[in-house]
Amino acid sequence: MDNGHRPADLPEHIRHYIDGEWVDSVSGRTFDVLDPVSNKPYATAAAGQSEDIDRAVAAARAAFTDGPWPTTNARGRAKVLYKIGDAIEAREDRLAELETFDTGLPITQARGQARRAAENFRFFADQIVALHEDAYRVPGAQVNYVVRKPVGVAGLITPWNTPFMLESWKLAPAIASGCPVVLKPAEFTPLSASLWPEIFAEGGLPRGVFNMVGGIGEEAGAALVEHPDVPRLSFTGETLTGQVIMRNAAAHLKGLSMELGGKSPVVVFADADLDAALDSTLFGVFSLNGERCTAGSRILVERSIYQEFCSRYAERARNVVVGLPRDPATEVGALVHPEHYERVMGYVEVGKKEATLLAGGERPAHLPEGNYLAPTVFADVKPDARIFQEEIFGPVVALTPFDTEAEAITLANDVKYGLAGYVWTNDLTRGHRVASAIDAGMVWLNSHNIRDLRTPFGGVKSSGVGHEGGHRSIDFYTTEQIVHVSLGTPHTPRFGARTA
Repeated sequence: MDNGHRPADLPEHIRHYIDGEWVDSVSGRTFDVLDPVSNKPYATAAAGQSEDIDRAVAAARAAFTDGPWPTTNARGRAKVLYKIGDAIEAREDRLAELETFDTGLPITQARGQARRAAENFRFFADQIVALHEDAYRVPGAQVNYVVRKPVGVAGLITPWNTPFMLESWKLAPAIASGCPVVLKPAEFTPLSASLWPEIFAEGGLPRGVFNMVGGIGEEAGAALVEHPDVPRLSFTGETLTGQVIMRNAAAHLKGLSMELGGKSPVVVFADADLDAALDSTLFGVFSLNGERCTAGSRILVERSIYQEFCSRYAERARNVVVGLPRDPATEVGALVHPEHYERVMGYVEVGKKEATLLAGGERPAHLPEGNYLAPTVFADVKPDARIFQEEIFGPVVALTPFDTEAEAITLANDVKYGLAGYVWTNDLTRGHRVASAIDAGMVWLNSHNIRDLRTPFGGVKSSGVGHEGGHRSIDFYTTEQIVHVSLGTPHTPRFGARTA
């Protein structure tokens, strides 16, 4: 099947970018990259191995020890980051068409990614200029001041959902902090990452500060995790992979920041604005094809409005437009890869045995090829059901009734994940109370997933380790050094000065 638009000038081969040059793997190994509509290869990509990671880390390490970037003052770095933001925004149309083609995201949802990525660089440009460093005075005795220094080479491992924008979340604060980086983009979606070298060159980033090695996680990703010259590692991906990374990083005591899986609850009380809650919950799980870590994929509804909510929700879900990613009318496009599609469809079959199917559950009839799934709604989902407990990462939602506030909180917390939560109620006292009782790193009250870049982003339980966002990102990529200065003659015990 034609995917509706094959972007012009697609590369036939995607290479690594190391020390300012495009290079192939030392081994010459490659892998095929598929588009999710035809599931046919459109390019090959260099498959990074440990020796390629070694080259990239060596280049980044040289940029750290010998290059100008770590010692460039904050204003100088900020000027470069602003130019990078402008270069990203100038490529908005190109980025959107590459992202849509490579990921299957609807074009209308891909178009905003460049603006968000550009804003990440501008935000951290401002953040590094406004960086606060502490000083402590002991009157008449001592002044102690704290400085922040870039920690060294940062390893960044990024996922395949909205890949370019999520790469910018990590690249911007790392580079702003003065850290050279090695990026390992997701193997399913390497296309848009190939824009970074020309963007950074246009922004004036020195050679060696940005390096990129493609490949699969078990090879290139594992080599980056285990490399002794990479003191910081930021990872976004599934929880099981995060657990492996923690074990493998332990030998070198790396600093880790990991945003992992989610199974986020939405609690809808009977007094909520039902129209607003329906709009938000439909968007929250079906936008980005349901491939989002903060998706509100478990909707807990007070029993007195449960039947009405289910009926209206299923009707809306059946009317969601599933189509070619390039079509502006499309609301749900193609899932990213046949392996992921097969996994999601497996959960759909499990759900049919565990709960009541109200909508979807199969491929749309007008799309006989490609990784398409009609928005799928299950009702009366029990808390021990797999589709209640496990992350599906697709356009699949579970509806469950509750009777009391206490039961709603118990259901919300009855999974191993704790990334996000959502509460809908017009009783704001209850809203604040329930929000604080939900075990999640982030909770939205009468709102969907709207980010403030100043706030911490991250989860609890199996959803992650650490938080990024605002000054926390700068904290992660820098180390604090305390300098103690005496203001007078120090009174030091004189060991060994006693005479016989």
